[in-house]
Amino acid sequence: MTPPILSMLDLVAVREGGTVAEALQIAVRTAQCAEDLGFARYWLAEHHNMPGIASSATAVLVGHIAGATQTIRVGSGGIMLPNHAPLVVAEAFGTLAELYPGRIDLGLGRAPGTDGHTMRALRRHSRMESEEDFPRDVQELQRLLAPAQAGQPIVAVPGAGTNVPIWLLGSSLFSAQLAAYLGLPYAFASHFAPRMLHQALAIYRQTFKPSAALAKPYAIVGVPVIAAPTDAEAQFLASSTYQRVLGILTGNRTRLQPPVEGFMEQVSERERAAIADFLAVGIIGGPQTVRAGLQALAQATQADEFMLVSDVFDADLRLRSLQLTAQAFRS
Repeated sequence: MTPPILSMLDLVAVREGGTVAEALQIAVRTAQCAEDLGFARYWLAEHHNMPGIASSATAVLVGHIAGATQTIRVGSGGIMLPNHAPLVVAEAFGTLAELYPGRIDLGLGRAPGTDGHTMRALRRHSRMESEEDFPRDVQELQRLLAPAQAGQPIVAVPGAGTNVPIWLLGSSLFSAQLAAYLGLPYAFASHFAPRMLHQALAIYRQTFKPSAALAKPYAIVGVPVIAAPTDAEAQFLASSTYQRVLGILTGNRTRLQPPVEGFMEQVSERERAAIADFLAVGIIGGPQTVRAGLQALAQATQADEFMLVSDVFDADLRLRSLQLTAQAFRS
């Protein structure tokens, strides 16, 4: 089995007591660390109207990160396509591809990435886009990023001919089926919705049709990882993640909170179970625990790539977590 390569997904968390500007600075430092560690790509996710996430203007941030790094691929994980006209996305990512040739990825999701009120504010036109429009919009984006054809009525400038790689993202079976049908690479969001991971990967691989974009299936698996010198310290640092997850589950989203000693013992058994279900593929511990966890997940999923998510409150300890994870994985 060829081991997966490592990449990272960043939600650009705004920390309690910190500012958006500080969150953006931390994202740059983290991307530079990931590049130094040899990670393949650094993706940013589109979310809106969430006080603890600063990656809403995703294409802008992709350009900022790409400009602060040299070789690592930078992209969206993802752009929530129902929120945008395909032409606007093609022009934005076409521009990025011209600025940073060979380094830009376009990951696409079919959920709004926000609440209903914000969704309506984002889509200010008479006909609201829906998730059912997603396959058509993906194919339109493919055409807009491909070389322009004679007589083509609408041409993305920039965009046409850049062939920015398109990835489909999903947490259910729909995008797995669509990625297989279109012959596109696929990323499963098991960092927050692990329940259908194995079923989605099986469907994707079994029904994959080779395309001009991709000859054989290529799958990324999202993995929450927090590494520290000891299991005990990693669990302590992970309490920031546990608080974030509980906030998502209860509808009480806040900024990323500092770690709390014994946090899991302070919540109800039902809440502990819900957090554990959310983080079912999460790997938290010292180097040996992390190494064993990554090896087991690689064996179980046969993933081509792991997309790490690491919510550590202290920015320096987050970088240490990535360094320890890379060392443990490669050893």
